[in-house]
Amino acid sequence: MSIITLLYPAFLLAILLVFIHAIFGLEIIKRGVIFTDLAIGQFAAIGVAVSLLFFEGAYSFWLTLLFALLGAGIIAYATYRVKHIEAFIGMLYALGASSVIVILSNTTQGTELFSKLQASDILFTTSGDLIEPALLYTAVAAVFFLWLPRLQGVAKELLFFALLALTVTSSVQLAGVLVVFVLLIVPAFLALLQNHFSKLPFAWSSGSLLIMIALVLSYQFDLPTGYTIVFIASLTGVLSALVFGKERV
Repeated sequence: MSIITLLYPAFLLAILLVFIHAIFGLEIIKRGVIFTDLAIGQFAAIGVAVSLLFFEGAYSFWLTLLFALLGAGIIAYATYRVKHIEAFIGMLYALGASSVIVILSNTTQGTELFSKLQASDILFTTSGDLIEPALLYTAVAAVFFLWLPRLQGVAKELLFFALLALTVTSSVQLAGVLVVFVLLIVPAFLALLQNHFSKLPFAWSSGSLLIMIALVLSYQFDLPTGYTIVFIASLTGVLSALVFGKERV
């Protein structure tokens, strides 16, 4: 059995993750609120932690969505009320991360669970795992492109952050907070560094290539999958910025 045959569900999930996160990533960079997704992702992780501590893993999706929406709602409100919004979002991220640590400190596997929430293993994804995210991400993308542009002001902000929260709710459980962050930022950042191709298709292509390389390396060298994705994507983004940064639009 070839590595492609063995890992194709993970490859498909990787493409799905890049597909939806690149869409939001371009918008987030344009808005200049880079840590928005990280803060919302960390709030989503609070929901997972609460589910594990108090409900033995039950109600995970709904608790994750609840806390993701809470984080998104706070950011949407703060966008119009708070000066130095990036600093505020950074503090919100710190609040979310510390909350997860405090909650999981009461469990016997707190450190291990926190590590998995930051970057989990998608290497051995099954075909059945693809159905829910495929339907969800397709619906989110449809609303993003067809409905969101028709709105303005607060209504548009609320819908944007609600869609982001819904996406992060799913992807944090699938891949982890840090993986979500790099998939939102790195492919979009790489796309914005160049002027030769359309931004979104370039983000999709470069992000898919990076995550597939990371999956293969993780499998071949028995590396932690989530952190390998974060390392490969972050390293590529940093090196690209240093080499091609002057060409950024």
